[in-house]
Amino acid sequence: MTNILVVGGAGYIGSHTCLDLSNKGFTPVVYDNLSNGHPEFVKWGVLERGDIRDRARLAAVLREYRPAAVVHFAALIEVGQSVKEPAAFYENNVAGTLSLLGAMQDTGVDRLVFSSTCATYGMPEAIPMDETHVQLPINPYGRSKLIVEQMLGDLDQYSGLRSVVLRYFNAAGADPEGRIGEWHTPETHAIPLAIDAALGRRAGFKVFGSDYETRDGTCVRDFVHVMDLADAHSRAVRYLLDGGDSVALNLGTGDGTTVSELLTTIERVSGRRFPVEHVERRDGDSPALVADNAKAKTVLGWAPAYDLAGIVETAWNWHSRTNLAAYREAS
Repeated sequence: MTNILVVGGAGYIGSHTCLDLSNKGFTPVVYDNLSNGHPEFVKWGVLERGDIRDRARLAAVLREYRPAAVVHFAALIEVGQSVKEPAAFYENNVAGTLSLLGAMQDTGVDRLVFSSTCATYGMPEAIPMDETHVQLPINPYGRSKLIVEQMLGDLDQYSGLRSVVLRYFNAAGADPEGRIGEWHTPETHAIPLAIDAALGRRAGFKVFGSDYETRDGTCVRDFVHVMDLADAHSRAVRYLLDGGDSVALNLGTGDGTTVSELLTTIERVSGRRFPVEHVERRDGDSPALVADNAKAKTVLGWAPAYDLAGIVETAWNWHSRTNLAAYREAS
């Protein structure tokens, strides 16, 4: 069994990736400070508690487990919070990654899969967006991820560290068997918020902007299932182990869904209607974000397996059947 260090592996996408890595014959070793992750989600390998900014602790874990590669998820990700506290995002996302890269160099680990984001592109100049799209992020979160991408480019050129940068669009859904799912505190993502409204756990759902130049006036987003993202990470690990060169890849379905279409799908899957309030646009929201995923298909042989209905069904099953407080006690 080949060890893979998964930094931030107790979080949403990280834990699903650990599940997928385990299914494909790898042994995930989770390194997480649990500031946003959950120990209950560490089910497919050991948990080593530690902060990404602690280079000595990282190096000790790397020496103990001797992973063939590192998958790096550890980051602050809330865009709105990045505007309020930009320094915290640069400290964690940039300085923390520099600490990780230093520990990898200290221990001779030279393969990394990096969790990046379509937020590095900024406002779209063309839809769908491919990897050649100009990168002009419009918030500190996106800029922090872009800085890391640039660091990885330099390390590839001058230090021999090979990396796969995966730029996600909108992660959604849950493990189809219901063992883990989306669990953020506070929750800010559209699908769990709408599902909570359908379950009566919140008063309703707010649609920010109904006057965009889209087919129904609401924003268009590319929702991609978390298990499809996990599959891409496992494939990226295998690609690096097989000698692949550094590359940046989009991860999305290539299909855009409007917010109104998403809400209709949630109502259909849940069999419940819920209050929807249309309010003013939010600053910085793009009218449309849709991936061109052709390069990921070519390089990794990856293709998303879940459509929007499948994404919503797995999310509904997780949120409707899981009382998170009781889940913590039972796990």
